[in-house]
Amino acid sequence: MKDYYSDLHIHIGRTMTGKPVKITGAKSLTFTNIIEHARNEKGLNMIGIIDCHSPEVILEIAQLMETEDVTEHPEGGLQFGDLTIIPGSELEIYDENCNGPIHVLCYFPSLAIMREFSIWLSNHLKNITLSSQRIYASGRELQKKVKELGGLFIPAHVFTPFKSLFGKGVQQSLTEVFDKDMIDGIELGLSADTAMADQIKELHDYSFITNSDAHSLKKIAREYHVLQMAEPTFNELQKALKGIDGRRIKGNYGLDPKLGKYHQTVCSQCFAPFHPEKQECSHCGCTKFVKGVADRISELKTASNSPADRPPYVHQVPLEFIPGLGPKMLEKLLNYFGTEMAILHEVPLEKLSEIVPAKTAELIVKAREGKLNLTAGGGGKYGKITVE
Repeated sequence: MKDYYSDLHIHIGRTMTGKPVKITGAKSLTFTNIIEHARNEKGLNMIGIIDCHSPEVILEIAQLMETEDVTEHPEGGLQFGDLTIIPGSELEIYDENCNGPIHVLCYFPSLAIMREFSIWLSNHLKNITLSSQRIYASGRELQKKVKELGGLFIPAHVFTPFKSLFGKGVQQSLTEVFDKDMIDGIELGLSADTAMADQIKELHDYSFITNSDAHSLKKIAREYHVLQMAEPTFNELQKALKGIDGRRIKGNYGLDPKLGKYHQTVCSQCFAPFHPEKQECSHCGCTKFVKGVADRISELKTASNSPADRPPYVHQVPLEFIPGLGPKMLEKLLNYFGTEMAILHEVPLEKLSEIVPAKTAELIVKAREGKLNLTAGGGGKYGKITVE
């Protein structure tokens, strides 16, 4: 078995001809740019590219396969050199069982199956070309279709206040909307970690993964996970999510939840910390608030401990969050050490100090070890790193 760095939630901003896919995504987020950046600069081994259901994205992949820049692995997944691409689709469920919209991730082993799924989707969406669209089918109907096609089904960023399973989607349980046996894993989102999520007993049955939900190239791998598998393929990923034959999620690497945009409950007007029991903001008097992930999980709490075999969640700050580490300095590091994964996991302090100022090198190591001082985020604003 080997370890593979993986980020399974990367959006496509534009097609190869410049048409929008994820409207809020960067124009530079084309399929080709993503795979080159993820392999060459981030140092990832496996990525999930969401929005591959868009017909022009399917066409771009097909053209890359015609030139043999991209090939299909017999065990599932697309190969770009030593990078494996898992084609996926993010969709929005909002059926009669939901209290609010829920985003989900669907993954497939081949381009042919993704094309078949796209054709089916076109009869259930208003606009097949765009990302994260509302599907006019129930959650269970979507699950059934994904499984018919041999795909994987994972609820996305399950605690964020908007468009997520536990944010507003259900009252108490995922079974209100989904068949629990057709879920392959749980994506935690930027404002929660394993210890928080495991306070909900029904989630003990699933593997947790952390992903970037990248809307720009630089956001790729701001959160990621390590898969222990025989090789980076769709079939091996499926086994890792289920913990079969020694395959597993070895660890998750993500932001300390305090850095997430929705960790604490804040006033919807001035973003000051808000205590709902006081009924109004102590800072500005506003009565409206955005409930944070921590408070929502506290409402749902049914357990105190994680399962014994739960892999570690390592609080790690992406390089772009490091104070004083600008684009030029990051480029210098990449030119010398190769990839962000190498810088975050392998390069010792003394080597970093040869390329960047000692203070910056020390912050990178502290970020690697989860030892930075933080102030919590909320209401759509990231937390911050405080430097003493």
